[in-house]
Amino acid sequence: MFTIFKLFFMLGWVSFGGPAAHIGYFRQTFVEKLKWLDDHEYGQIVALSQFLPGPGSSQVGFALGYKRGGLSGALAAFLGFTLPSVLIMIGLAVVASQVTQHDVFQSIVHGLKLLAVVVVADAAWGMYKNFCKNTLTTSLCLVTAIALLIAPSILMQIAVLSIAAIIGACYLKNAATEQANATFKPSYVPLCLFIALLVGLPLAAHILPSIALFNDFYQAGSLVFGGGHVVLPLLQNIVGDQLSQDAFLTGYAAAQAVPGPMFTFATYIGYELLPSSPIMGALIATIAVFLPGFLLLLAVLKNWQALAQKPKVAGALTGVNAAVVGLLAAALYQPVFISAVFAPIDIALVLFGFFLMKQIKLPIIWLVVTFISAGALMNLI
Repeated sequence: MFTIFKLFFMLGWVSFGGPAAHIGYFRQTFVEKLKWLDDHEYGQIVALSQFLPGPGSSQVGFALGYKRGGLSGALAAFLGFTLPSVLIMIGLAVVASQVTQHDVFQSIVHGLKLLAVVVVADAAWGMYKNFCKNTLTTSLCLVTAIALLIAPSILMQIAVLSIAAIIGACYLKNAATEQANATFKPSYVPLCLFIALLVGLPLAAHILPSIALFNDFYQAGSLVFGGGHVVLPLLQNIVGDQLSQDAFLTGYAAAQAVPGPMFTFATYIGYELLPSSPIMGALIATIAVFLPGFLLLLAVLKNWQALAQKPKVAGALTGVNAAVVGLLAAALYQPVFISAVFAPIDIALVLFGFFLMKQIKLPIIWLVVTFISAGALMNLI
């Protein structure tokens, strides 16, 4: 358990760039380097995370921990990956106005966004080679990327993934395993707990401010499809007039700048919304916003392989995996590329980062140090 925690804790300090980049970091560490699983198994986990509400990349990390060490491993992975971001967000909540607007801080963030371009591009290319091996899968990848570039929205994402699943079930099932005898049964305890909290928390919200806070963030986490950026409008509706617009946007900017899951935006808001006990508010909001996605994942993950063995389901997954590559390619442009690359020097640093990663095989921690240094240096030029 400590090994799992340590690996994810180290990734939690260096995983900049949002959900798409996190998928790249996880793949580089657990597929390519440690070989905990192969690209096919990893692709299934990523595909599953796309269909469930909640923090997509954190669900992938949670599933990786579960695969390695059961529920304890999943909790160790979640705690390790999320703790650095939570600590940073609490620190920024304390000194928000003095840090996030500083020129050096902004320049360092810019350097780390350039590193995210490198990581996401590498992940997209690696997954393309594994999942797009014929005309149909390549077409699904291309159409998904085009659709999401032209009309980026959660509805479009769900639509293209669903269409890819249907096409895969109809036309890619021949490539699937024929072991269709396994019976899929969800794990009812986490599923029932998810439903009980979803229905019961609103009824108990009036009892204590802390319960009301937990309920607000649990409801938000239950409704978010598509990752961290989507939680913004939901939390904005929840917060209302309780938090100033400047404070809200400062927290959102900080969540994009720090490593780890963007859902720790809830940490910042929880700190602000419970002034009588801000640390407790931050922890309540954090647990509440992550919990529903993890409960749903636990409900299906244990028997996910039994479901995936069925030919039509396996064919659907093959289609979804190809579409996920297109989704990642679209994310490479928006928001990763356009929020990081503004000048020729930025492209030069991205190319240099590719060289360090693929040819020199520089460990990720030294890549982070390199791009932090590059960002700070650009502030001085």
